[in-house]
Amino acid sequence: MRAAYVALVAIALSSGPALTWAAPDPAPRKLVHTSKAMGTSVQITIWSDDEDGAAQAATLVFAEMDRLDRMMTTWTADSEVSRINAAAGKAAIKVSAETLAVITRALEVSKASRGLFDITVGVYAGLWRFDEDMDGNLPDPAEVEARRKLVAWKDVVVDKKRQTVKLRRKGMKITLGGIAKGFAVDRAVAVLVDAGLSDFILQVGGDMYVSGKKGTASWVVGIRDPRGPRDQSFAVAPVEDHAFSTSGDYERGFVKDGVRYHHILDPRTAQPARATRSVTVLAKDAFTADAWSKVLFILGAKEAMPLVERLPDFEAVFVDADNKVHVSSGLKDKLTILAPPTPGP
Repeated sequence: MRAAYVALVAIALSSGPALTWAAPDPAPRKLVHTSKAMGTSVQITIWSDDEDGAAQAATLVFAEMDRLDRMMTTWTADSEVSRINAAAGKAAIKVSAETLAVITRALEVSKASRGLFDITVGVYAGLWRFDEDMDGNLPDPAEVEARRKLVAWKDVVVDKKRQTVKLRRKGMKITLGGIAKGFAVDRAVAVLVDAGLSDFILQVGGDMYVSGKKGTASWVVGIRDPRGPRDQSFAVAPVEDHAFSTSGDYERGFVKDGVRYHHILDPRTAQPARATRSVTVLAKDAFTADAWSKVLFILGAKEAMPLVERLPDFEAVFVDADNKVHVSSGLKDKLTILAPPTPGP
């Protein structure tokens, strides 16, 4: 009897429609992609259930950043910026719309900041050594003073109609290291949005854009402790649809005889700026945050905070030279201080 029952069940199963097991749809999760561009690390963290789509979008972002880097770097002789520098005092160089846009914005920030932001500090390359050439040695003061005479943003001539850039005096050099990453972040954000993504964090060195949320929760980002370990934050804050850019004296620099020397130079003195250890800017776009973080860093919290409070949709967190934290009014209720910043030179 039992054998007959089993046979009937087997016949019923074999004669009916095939039974299939449908795997559940993958839940949204963090998908992380990393690369290198513009002399720093690039990380894209995407909240999505589409792993293939996220990977394809990340590939497009890395390609776009490489393209922009090739135009604006000073590390290759054939970049547009290198050709502008090579032709200083002689000829105007035709450039791409992207390079023209970055240089034009840089000059606008120079004017607004009364020269505290100045791309012609590129003339100090090879003298102040904070890149791959960093050896812990200080430059000859006489040579620094000689080059300081070539730092003059007003001598950068932009012809928007002809799409050219010229440096008026021989020996001048520009660097877009203080603004190009912000521009590249904004362009990369557009690539991700065009790919249909809305919830992500894009970080290029100290420049970051936070879009959307992580499911129903806000993304929470940290501010690095200037004297702590690389992965240690002294404060965190929820961020949505804003840039979050940090400039610090710790990323490219060295300590000599108890004094820290770093890459953010004050154009007025030709020396590393001394009022700040780090400043983090919250702004609507990374282009704005990147450039103005340098200005605020040089000014220091005492002078810069009134400016921060006047600007719309613009906030800042300072760690000053005495290791004290200053927070603008719009972030005071959002920022959580985890621990005081670590002391040290």
